[in-house]
Amino acid sequence: MTIDTKDMLNSILESISRISYIKPEEIPEIDLYMDQVTTFMESHLSSSRRHEGDKILTKTMINNYAKNNLLPPPVKKKYSKEHLLMLTFIYYLKNILCINDIQTLLDPISQNYFSGDGSMDMTELYNEIMNLELKQIEPLAKDVTKKYKLACNSFEHATEEEQDFLRKFSFICMLSFDVYVKKQVIEKIIDDMADNQPKETKNKNKNSKK
Repeated sequence: MTIDTKDMLNSILESISRISYIKPEEIPEIDLYMDQVTTFMESHLSSSRRHEGDKILTKTMINNYAKNNLLPPPVKKKYSKEHLLMLTFIYYLKNILCINDIQTLLDPISQNYFSGDGSMDMTELYNEIMNLELKQIEPLAKDVTKKYKLACNSFEHATEEEQDFLRKFSFICMLSFDVYVKKQVIEKIIDDMADNQPKETKNKNKNSKK
């Protein structure tokens, strides 16, 4: 690991800046058919692919989300702006959470905000979340850089040939431990949310998993 710390920080910031998120104003005002939805999501989230051939969202995925109550069903086979905002949440959450946990998390969103009859609509909720996440970019860059420096100073007594791999390994392990701990916290909160769900919601979720 011979990357200069400043270069590493710049690399982190550049990588984070490439993370795509869909801005509400980018979503068409008209409702979309399935093919239009998948094309829209592909074009706006393509930079988040790990490999060029990776699919962002497929028709099968979206149909399964609706079937499992993660996503409200389309109206006359068309998907609204609210559907696309929900799909964006699902897209990010599915990388770290199981379907059951996403369902527990998003069910209150669907019930209280999807229709726009609550205290706020989906666009307001989505913008609030995205603004909070954007504020995490700088602290995230500092935290990753700190871990990188620690990794660069590890395995001092290993041979030079071993150090490159072992330091990269330690860097990855520190990042992984951070993800692991946060995932544990997320799952504990979701379990508490599930325990406090109304009985009819629990039954609906249980039936959707059969």
